[in-house]
Amino acid sequence: MQFVEANGARIPAIGLGTWEMRGRNCARIVEQALRLGYRHIDTAEMYDNERDIGEGVRASRVSRSEVFITTKVWQTHLAPPELERSTKESLARLRLSEVDLLLIHWPNPQIPLAETIGALCKMKKVGYARNIGVSNFTVPMMQEAVHLSTEPLVTNQIEWHPYLDQSKVVAEAHRLGLSITAYSPIARGRAAGDAVLKAVGAAHKKTAGQVCLRFLVQEGAIVIPRTSKVERLEENMSIFDFTLSDAEMEEIRKLARLKGRIVNWGGAPDWDE
Repeated sequence: MQFVEANGARIPAIGLGTWEMRGRNCARIVEQALRLGYRHIDTAEMYDNERDIGEGVRASRVSRSEVFITTKVWQTHLAPPELERSTKESLARLRLSEVDLLLIHWPNPQIPLAETIGALCKMKKVGYARNIGVSNFTVPMMQEAVHLSTEPLVTNQIEWHPYLDQSKVVAEAHRLGLSITAYSPIARGRAAGDAVLKAVGAAHKKTAGQVCLRFLVQEGAIVIPRTSKVERLEENMSIFDFTLSDAEMEEIRKLARLKGRIVNWGGAPDWDE
């Protein structure tokens, strides 16, 4: 396993995304992932699967100290009292005393960011979260969040895959000392049939999806692909035994577009800032 370090945090470079995974199957996949060597599990209040995540972690019998668990506070719970209540409820569902990383899931322009960041910092200070960060923040939002925070922010979790140009957000995050966590890194399966990615993969005896993940890791990202299939868990983990050349990296970068987003939520920020 490789790790990405940022502002004191040491985050496994690949994790398991769990959006839309619930119930017994979710717990089983988390258990299998950890037994296969995953050490990073990503969840959120909004996913409604934190109980299942906790069950899977316990069933794996992997030491809690070895597992990096991320959860997120939903955008309607960003006022300080709500953020604290939400965090405590997430911990209760996970049956944990703390998470490794607590994120603001989406910004909420109706609630002053200063209040939200202050509450987020408090969650670290009181020991509910070892690290804190943001998700779906634009460049100006990241800058403001870092300015307001009295604790180091360690990541900005954003949609990032070869079809979406996130170079401005990535560059500014790194300038500010934050890592980037890429969700939907295989573009919800779109990468699997891409001719460019398949051709690059053939040269390395890898799938297009593995090339996609490897590309992002070489760009410095933490990747959290989601899968409900055990065989895909193994495939997604097998990205550390090959390296893409500079020419291959540049060829993949050419797939990116400013309007290449596939995830759209109501109230999402203007990403072209």
